[in-house]
Amino acid sequence: MRSSTATLIGLVALVLWSALAALTVATGTIPPFQLLAMTFAIGALASMAGWIARPSAIVALRQRPVVWLVGIGGLFGYHALYFLALRLAPPAEAGLLNYLWPLLIVLMSAWLPGERLALHHVAGALLGFAGVVMLFDGDLSGALQGRYAPGFIVALGAAFVWAAYSVLSRKFGQVPTDAVTGFCAVTAVLAALTHIVIEKTVMPETATQWLAILALGLGPVGLAFYAWDIGMKRGDIRLLGAASYATPLLSTLLLVVVGYAKPTSSLGLAALLIAGGGLLAAKDALWKKPSPRG
Repeated sequence: MRSSTATLIGLVALVLWSALAALTVATGTIPPFQLLAMTFAIGALASMAGWIARPSAIVALRQRPVVWLVGIGGLFGYHALYFLALRLAPPAEAGLLNYLWPLLIVLMSAWLPGERLALHHVAGALLGFAGVVMLFDGDLSGALQGRYAPGFIVALGAAFVWAAYSVLSRKFGQVPTDAVTGFCAVTAVLAALTHIVIEKTVMPETATQWLAILALGLGPVGLAFYAWDIGMKRGDIRLLGAASYATPLLSTLLLVVVGYAKPTSSLGLAALLIAGGGLLAAKDALWKKPSPRG
């Protein structure tokens, strides 16, 4: 597969993830772990169906324990926190806090071998933080002490978990994408067990909720992971990292369009600051000079 093709596939994941918040809200009042179990089961089963034509793909499940730990920890941990945040706080604000993960990836990757933390990384982080403050009309301490504080804290936790998962996954470039199916399947089982222990089952009440669950399982909680894995391992990682900063803008715009958030000036400015901070932090990728051929 050509690098340009893999990069385009990776971009598909970003588009799908921009619909994650809106689709999650559209599922209604389904408990977080129940929703996690349902959507990841759909994503895993859809991928396994493809193994009928490629039976040898199941060999991809033979991975070292550390690979399973990173894969399951990232998928289960992140989505458990993310779905919970959207239940405990306003979706637009919680979603933007969660979408600090592209910026966190840039900052965390600066400590990887061969990388360094530069001034524009710090400046980008400060712009992103300014965007977070704008979400709460300049009163961050008041927001963290209010009734939505647990949701905001959980959203930040989700951002850190996904950033850590993304950075760590770069160390396992030899792991085939089909292994993601196993991560999704185990995540569905863990979520179901957690749901049984701590939650009460709430079945979808409308066709719209059922369709939202199906769409989540096939898209943002399904195809997106496989597309992202291909893009990160075979595509232009720097370009994908830079492009990911458009996701919070698309996500917030979609929430406004479907009526799950109000188009306030502070929300718009916060989205621009968070995305702008990420773009500044990723300027190396945006203005990278092409390597000479030969």
